[in-house]
Amino acid sequence: MQIFMVGGAVRDRLMGNAVNDRDWVVVGALPDEMTRLGYMAVGRDFPVFLHPETHEEYALARTERKSGRGYRGFVVQTSPDVTLEEDLSRRDLTVNAMAAPADWDGSPLTVVDPHDGQRDLHDKVLRHVTAAFREDPVRILRIARFAARFADFSVAPETMALMRAMVDEGEVDHLVAERVWQELSRGLMEQRPSRMFEVLRECGALARLLPELDRLWGVPQRAEYHPRSIPACT
Repeated sequence: MQIFMVGGAVRDRLMGNAVNDRDWVVVGALPDEMTRLGYMAVGRDFPVFLHPETHEEYALARTERKSGRGYRGFVVQTSPDVTLEEDLSRRDLTVNAMAAPADWDGSPLTVVDPHDGQRDLHDKVLRHVTAAFREDPVRILRIARFAARFADFSVAPETMALMRAMVDEGEVDHLVAERVWQELSRGLMEQRPSRMFEVLRECGALARLLPELDRLWGVPQRAEYHPRSIPACT
């Protein structure tokens, strides 16, 4: 059994940002083994466990296969044979598809980075990991939210093209309101919330999710009614 720190904790530490939440992936273990070690099972759709002392989340390495429309249409497979690289390949963005040993000292040289996430961090690019990105429409919302958090990052052209294709194929129409609001509300608390809406509009998702806001884009806001607003919704 091997344990790795994954996702945002690795990304943020490489960026020199504070790490508030840590997620872990466990390779080569079975659920029964985790419970014997004192971990508490909490995952509904796939095996996730809480550490008996820190209460941080430890997920068994897994793969996903698309089985239907929307963000819940997946078949999840967990097995001791699933590799760390296979688990990282199912993630959304290259900057989130990195892992580090449990005793990581912060060195970039010891990061497991099969999709060049460190390069994209350096270049400040939000890029999808694989074409499997298109299978989950929530990832459109996540990219928009990350664009609001990392205001100086750009969305890779090929990723934006993939997002437009997902909108055209009707994937975002299968998102439930609660999931949309969960991502939007988090984006509104980020460094530059307007970028979230800019990205959603550029890929066409804003017209599907918030058509009222999309129709207001570019409409002048008269100063006598909106003295503290910018001249237009941009």
